[in-house]
Amino acid sequence: MNVDLSALHYIYLVFTLLILAVMIKKRDTTLVCIVGIFLLALVATNSLSSSIITVFNSFIYAIVELMGTILIISVIVAMSTILAKTGINELMISPFTKLIKSPALAYWVIGILMMIISWFFWPSPAVALIGAVMLPIAVQVGLPALAVAMAMNLFGHGIALSGDFIIQGAPKLTADAAGISVGEVISASIPLVFIMGVVTTVAAFIFIKKDLKSGKLKVDNGGPKILNKEDEEYKNVLSPKTKNTLAILVPILFAMDVVIMIVAKLQGGDATALVGGTAIFILILVSILLHKGKALEEITKYLVKGLKFGFEIFGPVIPIAAFFYLGDEGFIKVIGEFLPQNSQGLVNDLGIALANAVPLNRAIGAVTLTSVGAITGLDGSGFSGISLAGSVAKLFGSALGRGVSTLTALGQIAAIWVGGGTLIPWAVIPAAAICGVDPFELTRRNFKPVVIGLVITTIAGIFLI
Repeated sequence: MNVDLSALHYIYLVFTLLILAVMIKKRDTTLVCIVGIFLLALVATNSLSSSIITVFNSFIYAIVELMGTILIISVIVAMSTILAKTGINELMISPFTKLIKSPALAYWVIGILMMIISWFFWPSPAVALIGAVMLPIAVQVGLPALAVAMAMNLFGHGIALSGDFIIQGAPKLTADAAGISVGEVISASIPLVFIMGVVTTVAAFIFIKKDLKSGKLKVDNGGPKILNKEDEEYKNVLSPKTKNTLAILVPILFAMDVVIMIVAKLQGGDATALVGGTAIFILILVSILLHKGKALEEITKYLVKGLKFGFEIFGPVIPIAAFFYLGDEGFIKVIGEFLPQNSQGLVNDLGIALANAVPLNRAIGAVTLTSVGAITGLDGSGFSGISLAGSVAKLFGSALGRGVSTLTALGQIAAIWVGGGTLIPWAVIPAAAICGVDPFELTRRNFKPVVIGLVITTIAGIFLI
């Protein structure tokens, strides 16, 4: 498996490192991303006008790719606005407040619930379900919204998605590329997923407790800032009986969604769409009861408010997503057929080059597979590069004479933890938006626990090969 790196690869690599450096410095990455997109297009097409066009088209491509996530967040915020305005949300969470009495309990309960739901339906619908109900409880007992977002990220997009034991989408892709059975990948990944999960979530919890104690992390109201002072007057419009009925009905409707997901075997985007559609009908029902004759206009206002929030959250992320999408199939779709022959995409080519550049033994093999997985996760998908991880694991395992399944599992875990929703800003947006926190700050908070977890897991992988 050989690949010749071109100027495009080196430009992409340099700007990736620049973007990471700018993010670490807590500065905005928009200008760096735009310059990177422009230079990639200029070198590829050798045309100034085409390069300028590419900058705009790359934004369009990123928006199209992210639109499903933008819409689910917008709809959930629109529904949450009217539930908060009427006080229904307070009634909904009141039973849970008796069970969750401390920030520590909130962190672990939210995380474990997120993990369980994500195993069956993947994290996107789980974020909407868990965030809407559990966030206010967590904030009420003293767990900051940022910590809630971390818990949902690490347990859902991290542990559940990297193992994918129930749906088995990830292990199927890596197993096929590695030439082994899905069962072998799952068996090899169980101890690694467990180690990665325990180390990362415990490390994150320790950092949260430390920062809460020092005052670096403070408890705020949590969630999107969607209410104004004048909204308080709506809390007494509905009768107590109506509000109590709706407080019972809303959770029942979402519970029915879970049943439908199980019976109809809905996963991923379809499961998310079911949650989003249910939220829209809840919004309509409560609007009709609250606003009566003005409901037609008010429903539209709530949706517009939700969409404004969605695009406000996604605005800073679109340029960086546009740049990293060019590392995969987005390059051909936005710029055109200008990649070198036999290229598998800029990100995958860099991963292959890394694999070819290192000597072989168990330690180097484990470190390389983790690195290859992490590099392929930079496009923010997590899934787009795991086939490459499987292919590289097959090569390394054949050379070592063992450990193909363990190496495959390592590459899969690294790719999904990095790209699936813990370290890439636009991948963490569902949790960030539901919790009303900055996605860039969330990735910075996730960075140290996830890196510690990857290091420990890679060391464990060396002994398991």
